[in-house]
Amino acid sequence: MAAGYAELLRTRHAARLLVGTLVGRLPNATGPIAIVLFTRAEGGSYSLAGALAAAYGLANAVGQPLLGRAVDLFGQPRVQLPAAVVSALGMLWLALAGTGSAVAAYAAVVVAGLFTPPLEGGLRALWPGVLGGREEKVHAAYAMDAVAQEVMFTVGPLLVTLFVAMWSPAGALVALNAIGVLGALSVVVSEPSRKWRSAPREAHWLGALRSRGLLALLGAFFFVGTALGSITVAGVAYADEHGGQAVYGWLMAALGLGALVGGVFYGARQWAGAPERRLRLLVALLAVCYLPLMLVPGPVAMTALAALSGVFLAPSLACAFIVVDRHAPAGTVTEAFSWLVTFFGVGAAIGTAVAGPAVELGGTPAGFGVASVAGAAALLVLMATQRVMATGGRSRAVAGSSDGASDDSRDVPSGAPSAS
Repeated sequence: MAAGYAELLRTRHAARLLVGTLVGRLPNATGPIAIVLFTRAEGGSYSLAGALAAAYGLANAVGQPLLGRAVDLFGQPRVQLPAAVVSALGMLWLALAGTGSAVAAYAAVVVAGLFTPPLEGGLRALWPGVLGGREEKVHAAYAMDAVAQEVMFTVGPLLVTLFVAMWSPAGALVALNAIGVLGALSVVVSEPSRKWRSAPREAHWLGALRSRGLLALLGAFFFVGTALGSITVAGVAYADEHGGQAVYGWLMAALGLGALVGGVFYGARQWAGAPERRLRLLVALLAVCYLPLMLVPGPVAMTALAALSGVFLAPSLACAFIVVDRHAPAGTVTEAFSWLVTFFGVGAAIGTAVAGPAVELGGTPAGFGVASVAGAAALLVLMATQRVMATGGRSRAVAGSSDGASDDSRDVPSGAPSAS
């Protein structure tokens, strides 16, 4: 599969778009971790740290579909780069103001979250055009995308702890967001991003949300986000009891590494059968792997359990990307992916908010218990809606056929009108 990924990356623009998007998303990927560490360094409680991280996540969740729709209307460069700059200024405000004033701290994280650029959905809208609309290549790109995210989630926590050690939690906030602006800039000045236009879409106030299958998927991944959000806070509590910030960085990196390994193995074969059915199995395995975290053993064993808990994350995400594409109404692919980010982000925000009080009331095992309950809830949603998800799913040569991407990926981006 590594050879297959290498072939994809040799496609014109592919490597630049993937790397630029990952770098541009670094502030968002590390935002909750950085906020929690910053708040604790400022003397704030776990509840305040979780609440600020939750506010950031909720603001991000509100902003993603709004900015995604703006991208559909005005194009990527006019939205992505200004949003990245404003988001970075919000984090700079937090770093300078601190948490002494709760109002200022909440306002800063809300600005940072609300204006987080929708780079993730933007990249997935670009893949069909870059890859000529070939379904098997775009599905492989989704798997590669999920694997690459886990590289970022592996490196991200280590970067946070490195920057904190080199400077301070405030310095880490500023540095990560400055790097993110550079990543967004790299994407929006590329040819596919500059030329991309959204396909015509049926006027409907619900947009992508009029798909029942998509709604079912979003409900499930709300709870997957809840699980990951709770692990963020519970991991800090565990690290405080077992050696401090370095332990936390290794736990989060192990989780990302486990997802990376799982994603590579998942992408190593072509899967038969409906992706909706496969997704139920993957989420079931993901939920089971959250359970051992409540044992909270020593750091070495806990790091291994963190890696295990991530093994089925990237496969679940890669499969979910295909399901989104199958159920999104024509012309709403970017918005649909933005809604996935939104529901996942809202879930993560709820998870961070719930895990803080859970840790204070029941200790670290209770914090990880939130993840276990959320994983089970995600599976229940998929089981309860399997009939809905079994209908309406369709292969569209991804966005390449329905949204009019040309086979000449160098000239016609995903979503552009067909020459015919």
